[in-house]
Amino acid sequence: MSSQPVNEPILGYAPGSSERIALQEELDRQMEEVVEIPCIINGEKVYTGNTSTQVIPHKHGHIIANVHQAGKTEIEAACQAAINAQEEWINMGLEARCAIFERCAELLAGPWRMKVNASTMLNQSKTAFQAEIDSACELIDFWNFNCFYARQFHDMYQPLVSPKGVENSTEIRPLEGFVLAITPFNFSSIAANLPSAPAILGNTAVWKPSRNSYHSNYVLMELMMEAGLPAGVINFVPSSGPDISDVCLDNPDFAGVHFTGSTSVFQGLWQRIGEALPNMKSYPRIVGETGGKDFVVAHPECDEQGLLVALLRGSFEYQGQKCSAASRAYIPKSVWRRMGQPLCEEVQKITMGDARDFTNFMTAVIDQRAFDKITGYIDRAKASDVCEIVAGGGSDASVGWFIEPTIIVTSDPNYESMVEEIFGPVLTIYLYEDDDFQGVLKICDEASQYALTGSIFATNDVDIEIAFNALRFTAGNFYINDKPTGAVVAQQPFGGARASGTNDKAGGPLNLLRWISPRSVKHTLDIPQEWGYPFLQPDE
Repeated sequence: MSSQPVNEPILGYAPGSSERIALQEELDRQMEEVVEIPCIINGEKVYTGNTSTQVIPHKHGHIIANVHQAGKTEIEAACQAAINAQEEWINMGLEARCAIFERCAELLAGPWRMKVNASTMLNQSKTAFQAEIDSACELIDFWNFNCFYARQFHDMYQPLVSPKGVENSTEIRPLEGFVLAITPFNFSSIAANLPSAPAILGNTAVWKPSRNSYHSNYVLMELMMEAGLPAGVINFVPSSGPDISDVCLDNPDFAGVHFTGSTSVFQGLWQRIGEALPNMKSYPRIVGETGGKDFVVAHPECDEQGLLVALLRGSFEYQGQKCSAASRAYIPKSVWRRMGQPLCEEVQKITMGDARDFTNFMTAVIDQRAFDKITGYIDRAKASDVCEIVAGGGSDASVGWFIEPTIIVTSDPNYESMVEEIFGPVLTIYLYEDDDFQGVLKICDEASQYALTGSIFATNDVDIEIAFNALRFTAGNFYINDKPTGAVVAQQPFGGARASGTNDKAGGPLNLLRWISPRSVKHTLDIPQEWGYPFLQPDE
């Protein structure tokens, strides 16, 4: 049995540090090149000639990659490559598969760290710190801990009883067929984990990366190939959502989907899978993490400075483009009178600009579509009689898609920005009467369709327990006196329910269990030689 891994230490990138110098050099290098990104099908680079460009969100006039898009022909080839590769991949055995992904973790912790971090900073406009905790540390942890968990399954799920003359056992098999991994732009770690977690258990995958993270995701595909990933095990196919859904769901060997993205897309995909079931060999596994409308509830007696820090970091790090970002808060009026102005003053100190400038706390949102959606919420709040913009509210898309960190205070707990996912640097606050704590917990629970993350700020354990119980089904990841974001692999396995997903907990063993299809084996040692039973004997 392997020893338990430890979480990867986070590098600080302080001025003058070796890692800061190395990262800056790699950023400069990547700024000087335009990468030609092919599909990877059966281990081969496929240049389709149907290209799109990848730009830097905080400098959208700068192209960093030309991306060759897969059409239906290439997607069909990727599916077949995954199907053809599975038998040999299974026969390699768990230890050999784990060795490859542990080698991935070693490469990422070492010589590939700056390349992956720099590509994430430029492709997704992350600061050095946000890239470090995402594309380096979290992904290293995913690979190491997923291998550790997978090794436990053989012993953990063996039958408890084998009567005399019988040997009972359980084979930990993968699913039969290929897994479709549909990945998001905002976390490079999630993008690589979605195809690789099933692969550790013997599955093969077709990977559709987000159109907004092709560059960093391709770097991670290159890393896995460098570590020895066999041809066909993971096939990298930049493509349109409709094309990949049509092709994969028409294939009888479609075995499951590992998804992170919008609720509406996931629900549509689930409906399509249901319609396609009669043509499939087996019932597919459907695993998804979707949207969030993540909350902070403050009690009248709470650590107000801690609350301020949690709101600022939870709402505005990575421009609020986390499914776990704090985007609604319920604050007592007495608390707001004391900490509201200091919070707004601190928000005004946030620096925003190029990700290569390490003094910036925020950069740009991902693209024009996101910019338009987010500024639409801000503009409507400005015009609303029930809202007041108390911080930020400005935006500028001339150089990059920049939106100021914005705080809206509303008198309507069901106002659109209190209940709808915005996915940007916008926090909406509802102020409640101090004596209505339990009432506001009910409002919080019922306000939104989502149930991903949330937190309670309270000093008294009794009040914490009241919130804990009242909000039992309101968040799959619940935080006490902390921001509702920043889950760590093996510490807070991540996922939510309701419209936030299937809550299969990435970063823990429960997610991996979804990618196995066990076979129970009975080996009879004392083979019966007579077909009759004692009850057949006549009475004397």
